[in-house]
Amino acid sequence: MKKTVLVTGGAGFLGSHLCAKLLDRGCRVVCMDNFFTGSPENVRPFMGNPDFELIRHDVTLPYSFYVDEIFNLACPASPPHYQRDPIATYKTSVLGAMNALELADKWHAKVFQASTSEVYGDALVHPQPEDYWGNVNPHGIRSCYDEGKRGAETLFFDYHRQHGTRIKVVRIFNTYGPHMNPEDGRVVSNFIIQALKGEDITVYGEGRQTRSFCYVDDLIRGFLLLMDSPEDVTGPVNLGNPGEFTMLELAEKVIALTGSSSKLVHRPLPGDDPKQRRPDISLAGKLLGWKPEIMLDEGLKRTIEYFKGVISV
Repeated sequence: MKKTVLVTGGAGFLGSHLCAKLLDRGCRVVCMDNFFTGSPENVRPFMGNPDFELIRHDVTLPYSFYVDEIFNLACPASPPHYQRDPIATYKTSVLGAMNALELADKWHAKVFQASTSEVYGDALVHPQPEDYWGNVNPHGIRSCYDEGKRGAETLFFDYHRQHGTRIKVVRIFNTYGPHMNPEDGRVVSNFIIQALKGEDITVYGEGRQTRSFCYVDDLIRGFLLLMDSPEDVTGPVNLGNPGEFTMLELAEKVIALTGSSSKLVHRPLPGDDPKQRRPDISLAGKLLGWKPEIMLDEGLKRTIEYFKGVISV
């Protein structure tokens, strides 16, 4: 029998890529999304596939059907989106995790939590290893997401300890690629769209803050390796590209690759914006044999080509 896999947030950026890979593996895929940030267009290519089912549902509300595995990806992930309704964001992280765990418990299914590097906050340790507990503001404008994801991790490990739930937890660092929402406000999509339109490129602060950028194909490969790993490998495991770039360096790369005439403009730095972000991925290498293969220039070229086809220049 085919394995039945639920992907919550399956019509989003990461979820749609994951659905494609699971279908390629011969799984029956149930994609659940409320389309707050995801889009039916991302999964339209799968709609004629008899092994694909799309359900419109909010993960904060209970649901019940048979599953073998669950990938819990549902949650707005960019600051403009998760700050639009911070209470809903927190509920999506915590109640969404609880409902996924309850369903996994019912069917003894494996359940995967898409956590985030934001659990490290404005890190005082660099790069960030999994045993670093973080430096997070519990009541700032980013807290609905940061603390929501931390709370979700708490639930996952408590269910594992108390009920023996089969869990996998990954911490995602900045990821980019096709199917990013052009309106999501993330730095890669912002810079590419502004450059393609010849608009000023918005850099916050002096642009010296750093990020690490992982191409989506590398990330999804890591997801599947973790889900397929032995039962005692629960995570959390960092997945991200350890190449570290300032925002100014990223802007310069995007301008060069698009051939844009855009100029840089500086705006005030948002509250609680981390100064440095780079994953320590030694654990992923040790446990999963994983490391990123697609470097920034190549990934940006592919992402630029995608956005050329979906935006009006």
